[in-house]
Amino acid sequence: MSKIAKSAINWVELEKRVPPEEKVKFFAFKAKSDGYVRRMQASPPEPPKINWEEYQKLVPVPGLVDKFKTEYSSFRVPYPEDTFSAEVDKEWKKLESEIAKYSNKMKEHIAKAQKEIAAINALPKFEDMTMETVHDMYPEIALDPVNNPTFWPHTDDEQLGYKDPMQKIDFPKK
Repeated sequence: MSKIAKSAINWVELEKRVPPEEKVKFFAFKAKSDGYVRRMQASPPEPPKINWEEYQKLVPVPGLVDKFKTEYSSFRVPYPEDTFSAEVDKEWKKLESEIAKYSNKMKEHIAKAQKEIAAINALPKFEDMTMETVHDMYPEIALDPVNNPTFWPHTDDEQLGYKDPMQKIDFPKK
């Protein structure tokens, strides 16, 4: 098994995405991860070499050192198999289409909002507008005292014939 030379995690980019209230937990996690990597780097990639001849001189039981030697050379630490990457890739493939739809929807929303901002920025300054300018630009909302006179304060509920939309409707009984 070879050692990890460089972290696959871009900690700077990941830190940018962590909410401020979660920074303490993030730094604790990073410290644990860094400690683990340091411990892994401190141990050699290969198991230590054993001087079997020295042990054969010292151990009086015949065949015991040879048995340990064969056991030691055949011992392999099982490396866990990656079973989750395929599932994560499947989930990511499912989410990619939803992300693309959402992204396109937000781009349309942004374009619409930018058009509205451009229309607002194209208006003359509030200080420079007159009632005539408002009437020319927005005839549907401007006061028109000649064709459609209204009473002060010029709100709907103060006009003649106003009916409250929240009022109950009494249907005639048969």
